[in-house]
Amino acid sequence: MLALDVRRLNKKYPNFQLKDVSFQLEQGYIMGFIGANGAGKTTTLKSILNMIRADSGEVRIMGKNIAEHELELKQEIGFAFGGTDFYTRSKLKTLTGVIKTFYANWDDAAYSGYLRRFKLDENKKVAELSTGMKVKYSVALALSHGAKVLILDEPTSGLDPVARDDLLDLFQELVMGGDISILFSTHITSDLEKCADYITYIANGRIIGSSDKEQFKESYRLLNGSESHLIQVKDRLISYKVNSFGFTGLIRSEDFDPSSGIQAVTPSLEEIMIYVAKKEEEHV
Repeated sequence: MLALDVRRLNKKYPNFQLKDVSFQLEQGYIMGFIGANGAGKTTTLKSILNMIRADSGEVRIMGKNIAEHELELKQEIGFAFGGTDFYTRSKLKTLTGVIKTFYANWDDAAYSGYLRRFKLDENKKVAELSTGMKVKYSVALALSHGAKVLILDEPTSGLDPVARDDLLDLFQELVMGGDISILFSTHITSDLEKCADYITYIANGRIIGSSDKEQFKESYRLLNGSESHLIQVKDRLISYKVNSFGFTGLIRSEDFDPSSGIQAVTPSLEEIMIYVAKKEEEHV
C-alpha cells in the first residue's frame, strides 16, 4: 500500500507556485525531501496536511483523500515543523496535557520513553529550551499517538551531531516493522545518505526527481575534465564550475557518453543539490 500518494498539486502565490507536484511513498520506508530554501518543501508538506489549501491536485494518505477524511487521518499522522512556536512560558507537561486530548490513541508510556531518550525535562518551560530541544519535543509529540505516517519538516535542524545521529537511528528503528512511513525534509544531505530509502527533489516548485536513493544518484554523473572536454559537453551540462585544471560539472547520465574520455563519477546528494541550485540561480 502507498503510505502517501501526492498527485499534481498546484498552489499559486504572487511570487511562487507549486507546479504539478507528484510523488509516492510506499509503506514502511523513509523518504528524504530535498531542495534549496524557497524551493517549495514546506509549502508542499503543509499542502499534504491540508494546512494550506492547494488550488488543485489530490493527496491520499493510507489510501484515503486527506481533504475528505482529514480528522480521521490526522489521528494516523505525526507531524513536526521546524520553527514551530509553542507558548514559551508554559511547561512542557502543561502543553502535552492539552495536546494529548486531541488524540484517541495517545500513549503516555511511549511519550515518557521519548522524553527519557531525548533527555527532555517536562517541568521546563519552552523558553528554557534550546532550538534542538524544541525539535526533540516536537518529534516526541509526533511519535506518541500511534501515527503510521510521520511528516517532518527539518527535524534534525538545530541538533548537534550526536543528537542527530540518535534521531536518525530512531527513524530507522520505526520503519523496520513495515507499518510506519516517514517523509522528512532536510538540507543536511549526510542525514539522507545515512537513513533515506527514497529521495524526492523539488526545485522552484517542481519535482525534478523522485526515486530510490541509489537510483537517484546514479541518474547523474559528476564530470571532471579539461577545457577542451568542457567544449564537448557544455551544452548538455546541468551546470559547471571552472577551475585551474579545467572544469567540474553535473550531467544527467542519459546525456553522458562514457566513450568521451571524460572522467565521471557518481555524485553525492550534496553535489547534486549544489549543481542543480547553481542552475536555478543562473536562470533567476
